[in-house]
Amino acid sequence: MPSLPLRLSLLLALGLAGCDDAPRFTQPEPGEARSGGATTVRKTDQNAFSMPSANLSPTRRLDFSVGNSFFRSPWVIAPSTTTARDGLGPLFNTNACQNCHIKDGRGHPPAPNAKNSVSMLVRLSIPNEPTYATLIEQTGVVPEPVYGGQLQDMAVPGVAPEGKVRVDYEPVSVRFKDGTEVELRKPTLQITQLGYGPMHPATRFSARIAPPMIGLGLLEAIPEEAILKNANQGGGINGRPNQVWDDAQQKTVLGRFGWKAGQPNLNQQNVHAFSGDMGLTTSLRPFDDCTSAQTDCLAAPNGNGPDGEPEVSDNILRLVEFYTRNLAVPARRDVGSPQVLAGKNLFYQAGCVSCHTPTFTTSPTAAEPELANQVIHPYSDLLLHDMGPGLADNRTEFAASGSDWRTPPLWGIGLTQAVSGHTQFLHDGRARNLLEAVLWHGGEAESAKQQVLQFNAEQRAALLAFLNSL
Repeated sequence: MPSLPLRLSLLLALGLAGCDDAPRFTQPEPGEARSGGATTVRKTDQNAFSMPSANLSPTRRLDFSVGNSFFRSPWVIAPSTTTARDGLGPLFNTNACQNCHIKDGRGHPPAPNAKNSVSMLVRLSIPNEPTYATLIEQTGVVPEPVYGGQLQDMAVPGVAPEGKVRVDYEPVSVRFKDGTEVELRKPTLQITQLGYGPMHPATRFSARIAPPMIGLGLLEAIPEEAILKNANQGGGINGRPNQVWDDAQQKTVLGRFGWKAGQPNLNQQNVHAFSGDMGLTTSLRPFDDCTSAQTDCLAAPNGNGPDGEPEVSDNILRLVEFYTRNLAVPARRDVGSPQVLAGKNLFYQAGCVSCHTPTFTTSPTAAEPELANQVIHPYSDLLLHDMGPGLADNRTEFAASGSDWRTPPLWGIGLTQAVSGHTQFLHDGRARNLLEAVLWHGGEAESAKQQVLQFNAEQRAALLAFLNSL
C-alpha cells in the first residue's frame, strides 16, 4: 500500500485537470486486464510479444510455429540450394522479418556509428501532380524516380546499395508548470553515399521504425463501422480514415496498418514488407523492387521457381499471415494499483482517449475463429490525426497529409524495455521514453499535451504508471 501522503496526493490527482465530465475510476473495470480478450497471454519477459493467442488449439499452434520459422529465419541470395528461402534482394534492408521486429517488438533508429539502419527504414516520394493520378490512387504516393518509394541500404554482390542512413539530433526544451524541464531531441535525417546519382530535388523523406507485432489480427478483426463511428468527433478532434488501395481486390478500401494507415490488411502489409524490405516476390507483387534506372538490380538473378513461381510461395505467405495474426497481447499489470488508477483518471481527464480509444469488440466473422467476438483494449482508434508541425514528415500517403499519423495502439507499451531492450517511441524513435513521446504531441493533441504540462511530479508519475501498465 502507498504511504498516507502518497495516497492523498493520488486522490488529489483524481480530481485535478482536464474534462469535468471525464469518468472517475476507483477500481479496475471488469476484464480490462485482458487486453486481447480470450487471446491474452500472461508474459512479462523478453518473449512477451512472441506468444501465440492463448485460445489457439495445439493443432493451430503448429501452423503458428511454422509461420514463426519463416518470420525469424534469414533469406539467402539466389541461386542457392536453399530454394525455399532464396531470392533475397537485389536491393534490401534486411534478410529476415525478425531483424526489424526484434523479438516481435519495436524497432529503433540507427546508432551513430551503425553500418545499416536495419530496424528503421526511410520512405521516399516526390510531390503529387495530376499527371500521376492513377499511380497515386494505387500507391498513395509518387515514388522518387530513381530510388523508388523506399531507400534500401543493402544489396547483393554486383548491385550498389541505394545509400546510407544517419540520424542526427538537436535539443528541444519543454518546461512543465512546476518548473521541471525536459530536453527532447529533434531528428535530422542524413542520406549519404547515394548509389545511383542525385535524388529529385523535391524528394520527401519519412523515417519509420518497425512497430510491435502484437494484436494485429485483432485490429484487423475490428468491424469497419466501429472504426468509422469514431471519425470526426468535433471539439478539435478530427480523426479521419485513410482510404487505400487493396492490391487483391483492385479497389480503394479502409486503411488500418502502418504509421499512416497505408495498408488495408495484414496479408498486403506482409507482401509489401517482403518486397520493399527484403526484395522478395510474391504472387500479389511478382516483381523486384528495382526502378528502370537501376539496371544492375533488374539484371540480377532471382529465386523464382522454374515456371516463374514467386520467391515467397502462397503457402509461406499464408503461414506468415497466420503467425502475424495470432501474436498475442500480454495481460496488463497492476490494474488495481492506486497510482495506476490515478494515472488512468488523468489520461481520461486530459482527453487522451479522444484518439486512444480504449475498447472495441471484434467481428463475429473475423478471419480466424479465435479472434472473433473478443472485447479488446488497444487504446487506438486506427484513424489519422493531425499531430502538428513538430511531428510532421511533410509526406502525404493516400488521404494522409504530411502531418497526419494513425493513432498507434498502446497495448503492451509498458513491456517495451523488457522485449526490445530500449524505450524509443514515435514513428522515428525520437522519443527516448514515454514522457518525451507525450510531449511531442501537437495539432489535435495540443490541448491534451498542455494539460499534461500542468501536472506536478506525482501526477506525471501516476500517468506514466498507467501507461506502463498497458
